[in-house]
Formats: sequence, structure tokens, C-alpha cells
Amino acid sequence: MTERPRGAALDSLLACAISAAAAGVLIHLRPTLRKPRPAPDARAWIEVSRAALRHNAAELQNLLPTSCRLMAVVKADAYGHGAIGVARELEKAGVRAFAVATLSEGIALRRGGVRGEVLVLGYTLPSEASFLHRYRLAQTVVDGAYAAALHAAGVPLDVHIKLDTGMHRLGADWGDTAALEGIFGYNTLTVKGVFTHLSQADDLSDEAADFTLGQIGRFIDAVNTLKAKGYDTGALHIQESYGILNYPGLPCDWARAGIALYGVLCKNDQTRLTPDLQPALALKARIAEVKQVAGGEYVGYGRRFMAKTPMKLAAVTIGYADGIPRNSVHRDAWVLLRGQRAPVVGLICMDILLIDVTHIDDAAPGDIVTLIGKDGGGAIRCEDVAESCGTITNELLSRLGARLPRIFV
Repeated sequence: MTERPRGAALDSLLACAISAAAAGVLIHLRPTLRKPRPAPDARAWIEVSRAALRHNAAELQNLLPTSCRLMAVVKADAYGHGAIGVARELEKAGVRAFAVATLSEGIALRRGGVRGEVLVLGYTLPSEASFLHRYRLAQTVVDGAYAAALHAAGVPLDVHIKLDTGMHRLGADWGDTAALEGIFGYNTLTVKGVFTHLSQADDLSDEAADFTLGQIGRFIDAVNTLKAKGYDTGALHIQESYGILNYPGLPCDWARAGIALYGVLCKNDQTRLTPDLQPALALKARIAEVKQVAGGEYVGYGRRFMAKTPMKLAAVTIGYADGIPRNSVHRDAWVLLRGQRAPVVGLICMDILLIDVTHIDDAAPGDIVTLIGKDGGGAIRCEDVAESCGTITNELLSRLGARLPRIFV
């Protein structure tokens, strides 16, 4: 056997030693080589209470007949709460059906691990029907022409037929039985449900109640006609949040809980039933700077606000790009800091708003400011913020920006 030169052997041993040492250094340094990730509550963020979501689902379910189950509406990123996190939490609580507005929202749920039934309430291009099939999403059918287009896509689909019973937004005419029968005739479409939407269920006036009862009656008539002709109409669903609170006893299989599921109403409404709903969302940000402003000085864009006396102002790291309505400053907006009210002053900027902290002696950079939610003994209700801005909670919450991390607590 030929011996290796001693120098070559030493070189080989030295190389092995260097490699081992380098590997040890890399293992030691591995944590520092990972990309740093900022804390989710570093700037501005949303906190979502898991307990409140579970509590609200149980409260709403208890209002319904035992044969009727909740369908959680998680469109618009679950009204700003974070659709995947909300849906997964509700699945743990026993909710098995979800509604979204778009195909992409449905796909996101599936990719996020949501296994329950998912219904797309809005329009999906027939050319994208294969995605509905691939991700096991049910599609809303709004008329015969749309049903024909989905059928032409050539993939098996589960569908729900939406009936127009008087809102005149989307839906097949409830009284056109022949057109409805045509939808059942497409062999690639399996009708899994029929539903409608109540346009005035939030209004308890006699006139609005008569209209709502008329919608309910038309829906039931259409379904009974189809059943009498031998068609399986699948799961029936009429109520949304206000339908649950004002018309809870309807003979349905599902009830589509939207805004009420998150513990708020569209506005400060009266409802026939008043379950103990708990707001699930809190909106918070931090103070970046505190400064003194002399009396007579102007503050912010356009010099819209003038300090009449010496003031102490704090810059808060949130703005209209995060979904804070820019017009809220004109309606006596305020936030909570250390449990105390602090008025918003000047025009709200894209990324910053200013608050008056003259009366809060220890206000400092890094302090947490609450824009919606509780702080100490104080609270800011979403309904009040929405009304002060001339809108409803649905819009206010769904506009909260994607750059706000959703932290489930």
C-alpha cells in the first residue's frame, strides 16, 4: 500500500480542524444570522380578544333555534380583525361555516388552515371557477346567466342561490320560478343552499318591519315553490347580524353573523334582543415625541389649529394610512392615555396624529395610546368613534390598514 506523504496528511487534518471550528462558530452565531423582526406592537397595532370572539359566538348562537347554526362572516379581513386568526379561533369554538366576499379571501382561509364550509358571497369570474373547485369554495349564483357561465367552465361546483326579495342589489328574482328551476338543471352545479339579504332589519319602525316581513315571506314562498317541485334547496339562510337580533326565530339552517360577532353594532342602535356582546378589537399606538408649543403657534398641516395658550403635544404613530378617518379631528376626537382623555388636535397626517397632553404630566415617548378600546377606567366605543366621523362601524373597522399587525390576546 502506498503511504500518503506526511505533509499531505497534516494538511488534511488541518483542513478538517478548520472546518469543524468554522461549523462551531456558525452554530454559535446562527441566532444572530436570522433576519431581525420588529415587535408587532412597536408602532401601532390591533389587539383581538379570543375570549370575546368565543363569547360573542356563543351569545348569538343561544338566540337561534337549535336547528340553526352560525355562519361567521369574515369578509374584509373579518371586519378588520384578521380573517385567518378569527376563523381559526371560531373553528375551535365549534363554528363550521364561513362567508367571504371574494375568491381571494376564500383561498386565503384555506391556505390559512380553515377547514369548514366557505361561501363566496360576491362575484367570481367564471374563468376562475377552477379555483373554486380546487379550494372547495361554494359560490353564490345571482341569476341564470351567471349559472350558465359557471356551468360552461366545466368543473363541478357547489353553489348557493341568492334570491332578490326586495333589496335589488344582487340576486335572482324570487318570483321567477322558471329561471330558478333552470339553475338546478346544470349538472356541474350542486345547489347547497338558498339565501336572501334583509335590507332594513336594523330598523324597528313599523314601516321597516312590514318591509322586512315582506322580504321574509317572499323568500319562504319561493323556497316552498321549489320544494313542491321536488328540488333540494339545501341550507336556508336569511338573517345577518340585525336579522339575528331582531328576527331570531326564523326557520333557517344558518344565520350569517357579521358585525355583531365582533361585539359591536353598526351604530348605537336599539334591537329587540340585547345579548351581552363584548368588543373584540382594541386599536393602539405609541407616542413618538412630546413637545411644548407656545401660545399663538399653529400646529399641523394648513395651520388649521392654533394653540391659544402654551400646550404640551404628543405625536402618536398612527394616521389615515392606517385607517383613521381624516375628518375625525373636526368632530371632537379624543384618545386615551394613562386612562385619561387626550383630545386630537390639528389635521390627521398619513402616519401621525397629534394629541393634547398638557394635563397629563408624565406623558412620554413609548407610552401606549388607545384609540378604540379600554384603558384604565376609560373606554372608547367603536360605535361612538364611527358616529363622530359620520359613518358606521363596518366601514371604520374594515378600513383599518394592512400594516397594522393583528395580535390575538
